[in-house]
Amino acid sequence: MKTKKNKKGQTMLEYIIIVALIAISLIAVFTYFGRATAKKVAGATEAISEEEGSKAREAADNISEDTIKKLGEN
Repeated sequence: MKTKKNKKGQTMLEYIIIVALIAISLIAVFTYFGRATAKKVAGATEAISEEEGSKAREAADNISEDTIKKLGEN
């Protein structure tokens, strides 16, 4: 019975490690592609509403690399 309990804990730890790796990977991807992602979202918004889209595009153009890095740190 003792080995079954250890395997259950081991499986839980493996899932936690996988989730942590996925989270770190997503943070890295969004940090790296932050500006491109913002521009794509702004383009989609502009296609729906020209006035709001132009505001979104202007905001995306004003995103600095420092801002993107700070988002990745939080």
